[in-house]
Amino acid sequence: MVLSVSERTFTQEVLESPIPVLVNFEAPWCGLCRIIHPLLLQFQAQCGEEIKLVGVNADQNFKLSTTYRLKSLPTLLLIENGTVRHRLECFRGREDLRLALEEIKASYSQRPKIYKSSKTVELECRSA
Repeated sequence: MVLSVSERTFTQEVLESPIPVLVNFEAPWCGLCRIIHPLLLQFQAQCGEEIKLVGVNADQNFKLSTTYRLKSLPTLLLIENGTVRHRLECFRGREDLRLALEEIKASYSQRPKIYKSSKTVELECRSA
């Protein structure tokens, strides 16, 4: 299941996420969006806890659509620490998307897991 994100929850779920987030900008009328949905679910299952998948209805979240300058649907953005790392748009079909997702998955599964944390923990040194 893909988490549905809106303008209200985007900052918390995407920009402040401790792991990279693949944002799927889609719309109910978009045929290609429906066609790629099973491929995205498969990608999510393969990535497990390494990459989070969320969906954004581009029609209902116009500010986000404008902010990220969407030209076509679907558009996929991989956002890490609040920054767009990959942008996938204008792909021709399932195979184009599958290859792009494989590339993303490979690049993230080979990286050391270092993520920023919004909380700082202070440790106190004590001598025996």
